[in-house]
Amino acid sequence: MAAGAAAARSGSARAVRHPRALAFGRGLLNQSLNLYAALALIYLLVPIAVIILFSFNDPQSRFNFTWQGFTLDYWKDPFGVPGLTEALVNSIEIAALSTVAATVLGTMMALALVRYEFRGRAPVNFFIFIPLATPEVVLGAALLSNFLNLGTPQLGFSTILIAHVMFNLSFVVITVRSRLIGFDRSLEEAAQDLGATPWETFRLVTLPLIMPGVVSAALLAFALSIDDFVITYFNNGSTITFPLFIWGAARVAIPPQIYVIATMIFLFTVAMMILTVWQQRRAEKLASVRPDEPDLAPPGPVGEPAPA
Repeated sequence: MAAGAAAARSGSARAVRHPRALAFGRGLLNQSLNLYAALALIYLLVPIAVIILFSFNDPQSRFNFTWQGFTLDYWKDPFGVPGLTEALVNSIEIAALSTVAATVLGTMMALALVRYEFRGRAPVNFFIFIPLATPEVVLGAALLSNFLNLGTPQLGFSTILIAHVMFNLSFVVITVRSRLIGFDRSLEEAAQDLGATPWETFRLVTLPLIMPGVVSAALLAFALSIDDFVITYFNNGSTITFPLFIWGAARVAIPPQIYVIATMIFLFTVAMMILTVWQQRRAEKLASVRPDEPDLAPPGPVGEPAPA
């Protein structure tokens, strides 16, 4: 009896210690993951912080590598470097046009791949991922070879635009398709039952509901386009974009204006991301709140229902 009681007490003590050990281990794992995420975030943000800091630097030589002193002169004249404005305008125009084209084509492709069954659907799904998995050097060289084989008269703005639409298309299709997979088709059926045409159903029901995915895809495409260097370098001809200008300037001099423009682009991107997230959360909050509105219609005569 005594031995059995001692064994029971020992088992209960181990049972008490075991949940405590599990809770301690889980807490330690959570803290470790939080620390790892914080370190990874710092590692990613430190170079951006350096760029922002050195946009206020006052270098005494051609290269802006060491801190010499604080100044706002380069922020007052950010486009003072010859050729910088033209390169930035080229990058913005190519990014905007390629984003619009890739977003429209990618959204239609995503709708076709999710909604319809057709011959070749499986190969198309497979080929969508090839530009994502292929190194940019291979893509750039392949596009250059195609342009030359097709007899393109001159490499330049148009060839860069076609190349950017090509590699942005895959990102748009994947982003929009992920939004469409969880889409409730009964909403479209309800709209059609109420007399909406297919175009009205798409414009008034489908597009507003998938708009967060479309906007996210467009922002991603714009960021990838304005930042691309490798594919652009293969197909630019005599057209210089902002990344190509930075690469060329780095061999001779790095003026602080480059850091100023890079900081402006980063701040604009962050502002657009914050605005998009705020809009999505606001739409979700409005969709989740359904206040009960009282029926304010005046009652009809006795024996008749109240007017709707």
